[in-house]
Amino acid sequence: MTLSEEQQNFIFQEGTVLQQMPGRGKKRARESEGENKIANKKHKITHPSHPDVTVTGVVLACGEGDVGQLGLGPDVMEKSRPALINIDNQKIVSAVAGGMHTVCLTNKGEVYTFGCNDEGALGRNTSEEGSETLPGKVDFLGRGIQLSAGDSHSAVLTDEGKVFAWGNFRDANGKIGLTPEGIMEKPIEMLPGETVVKIASGGDHLLCLTEKGEIYSCGCAEQGQLGRVAECFSVRGGRKGLEYILKPGVIRCLRHKSRKRVLFDDVFCGQYMSYAREKETGAMYAWGLNNYYQLGKVYTVGRGEYGRLGHGDSNEEKRIPAVLDLPPCKQVAAGQAVSYALTESGEVYAWGMGTSQQLGSGEDEDITTPQKMTGKQLSTRKVIAVSGGGQHTVLLASEEAS
Repeated sequence: MTLSEEQQNFIFQEGTVLQQMPGRGKKRARESEGENKIANKKHKITHPSHPDVTVTGVVLACGEGDVGQLGLGPDVMEKSRPALINIDNQKIVSAVAGGMHTVCLTNKGEVYTFGCNDEGALGRNTSEEGSETLPGKVDFLGRGIQLSAGDSHSAVLTDEGKVFAWGNFRDANGKIGLTPEGIMEKPIEMLPGETVVKIASGGDHLLCLTEKGEIYSCGCAEQGQLGRVAECFSVRGGRKGLEYILKPGVIRCLRHKSRKRVLFDDVFCGQYMSYAREKETGAMYAWGLNNYYQLGKVYTVGRGEYGRLGHGDSNEEKRIPAVLDLPPCKQVAAGQAVSYALTESGEVYAWGMGTSQQLGSGEDEDITTPQKMTGKQLSTRKVIAVSGGGQHTVLLASEEAS
């Protein structure tokens, strides 16, 4: 298989783990009644990665918009500086860039999408001309609390731990469908019967972390990114068929010496690779494509073309992690051939390929060391989060306190 010029780098930042303590009834006589109330009450899930619904902002975007991924209408083909997107005056808590589309989450748990919908990545009807280039609402059952997006698919996690996804997975030979039934143009529940606490999307695969500490995976398996498929079944499931890779299956991992089953408390994805953190020890596990040394504990590491690693004019890949010269940061992100760092003070630094104007510098030149993103829309705002897509960048920003 010949790899395309896509993301081969990865940047990682750990978080903390929240714990919930069970409650206790006061009187034995009320135990039965209490159990019934608990059974009827909706179980709300939490995870440190979920966006804070009390911290809202506006969505800004830059880069290429030829298929509507900037959300600025059919006449805007590109933006070299971050531009403001109007999403029905909604308060946004998360904005995620897919390959050629964007997904946004409101503080009410509603989802809005815009961009390329050729393979159902928007999860809504866009038959009206130009409707894909403006934000539109996606209908699903529940209240969304987290988003993920890949090249041609999107997913939302609800506050009850249900996962809804739509769109399509692809492999080296083209479309394979989101399920064995094919492309899904509307949201469908992916893992009924399990309570999921976090989702993560690679280019063409999806990971679901359950409250039990198990990880389910589905999608393309060609680079080993599903973590549960032998090489002989990696191409479209081999003799087992597409259902083997498209139906979410649990990843089983045992400790080498004790043979004790490993449980996890966090998951992450790169374009063709996956990562998980062990709940008991905090150790990182990695699987998937490793042709440019992406797997492991990293600051920036991997493929170096276009300056995407941020270490100057050298385009060499790096096998040993190297620290970048940046102010204190609270978030990192990577696009196809670009990288981002969000500082604690709310500034965004970007570096890598400039051709698609994803770096927000006002130019289309490559940037080989981190450079602060500027522009009119950022002059009075602090950035809350950053996400990189195939040829565009999405920022969530709020007005600075006066």
